[in-house]
Amino acid sequence: MVTEVKVPILAESVAEATLMKWHKKVGDNVQRGDSLIDIETDKVTLEVAAPDSGVLSEILKYDGEEVQSDEVIARIDAEGKVSAEKTAEPAQKIESTPQQQSLPDIESKPVKNETKLSPAVRNLLQQHNLEPADIKPASGTDRITKEDVLKHVGSDTQPAPQKDVQIETTTKTEPELVPEIKTEKPTTIQAKMPQPPQPVVSGNRPEERIPMTRLRKRVAERLLSAQHENAILTTFNEVNMQPVIDLRNRYREEFEKAHGVKLGFMSFFTKAAVEALKKFPVINASVDGDNIVYHGYFDIGIAVSAPKGLVVPVLRDVDNMTFADIEVNIREFGEKARDSRLTIEELTGGTFTITNGGVFGSLLSTPILNPPQSAILGMHKMQERPIAENGSVVIKPMMYLALSYDHRIIDGREAVQFLVSIKEQLEDPARLLLQV
Repeated sequence: MVTEVKVPILAESVAEATLMKWHKKVGDNVQRGDSLIDIETDKVTLEVAAPDSGVLSEILKYDGEEVQSDEVIARIDAEGKVSAEKTAEPAQKIESTPQQQSLPDIESKPVKNETKLSPAVRNLLQQHNLEPADIKPASGTDRITKEDVLKHVGSDTQPAPQKDVQIETTTKTEPELVPEIKTEKPTTIQAKMPQPPQPVVSGNRPEERIPMTRLRKRVAERLLSAQHENAILTTFNEVNMQPVIDLRNRYREEFEKAHGVKLGFMSFFTKAAVEALKKFPVINASVDGDNIVYHGYFDIGIAVSAPKGLVVPVLRDVDNMTFADIEVNIREFGEKARDSRLTIEELTGGTFTITNGGVFGSLLSTPILNPPQSAILGMHKMQERPIAENGSVVIKPMMYLALSYDHRIIDGREAVQFLVSIKEQLEDPARLLLQV
């Protein structure tokens, strides 16, 4: 029985995806659930697992190809049968001159020990009329590489015309069937092999050109779109983090024992943001054409830096979550982002976003909106600074906060008061419990 391997069903907003790298090759045994290949979409990298156990009998789409939702990309044979045609690697393209392409088919010598020769090596041996026994592997093993063949051809001491290239068949009795071809320059035939991006060297100033990933291109498009389509303005404030630090240090061990997760700062900011959003619903709203859409729920996006780019997984209905729920979900999002296991559903939606540049040392920044949301809160590095408190200068751990918002629907008064509300709750954490 043959089982088809298909591209996962993509979201409506995702038109196509790109195949990355196959983890298995034709002829490999696979077990149900084994990872076969990763697929990169505009939003996330998806893993395609084997739907059944058996032998990977056929690969229909290769690395770097564009695929559609639910498209068949491979087949698995549960009986373990693989045809010879399907196990063969894709034929390598041969670069040749127009004169060579016009030659009649020429019989070439059979190549022995083909099981130890790659397709590129077999092509070179046939083109240069060589036997595997004529080549001495440089590596000291019995496997002949492409470099071994090219080295042998380049070191051939037999006299050859500089401008005339004569091709002979293996049958010596009818040399007149193959005419002599004269060219102005000696021609060489090489197998066209895929090469990784190479640095472009200009003197002692190397450069490397690498195409953007699909995810990075999508991030770039969204950032430019946000700046072009929204009237972005940023307002700032600062918060004394000492009360949160004291509360966290007091209950850290008990919290971890009770809930199995560490008490971080992000849960305080998320809770404070939700309470502030309740007071200023327009910060939680979005623009739809000429309409303002007010959301009666609080889905908070948490910006996470993943190896392939910035992603924003969404915490749903945060107003119903406890501190422990928030910390557990954020930890899981971080792990999934590092392993490229976030789903499209986890990255879709959101009414407000929080981003923390402080983990990288940022002291102050202006975050960019995450459309269609109308506001984003930026956290930054905590830094001890002198401040005035009750008429005295004291040293406190301070953090700058930044709120970028769409000035089309949010006035400066609402934005400033929203940040003040967050500041008041963090500097007096009892407000988070009392929801005042």
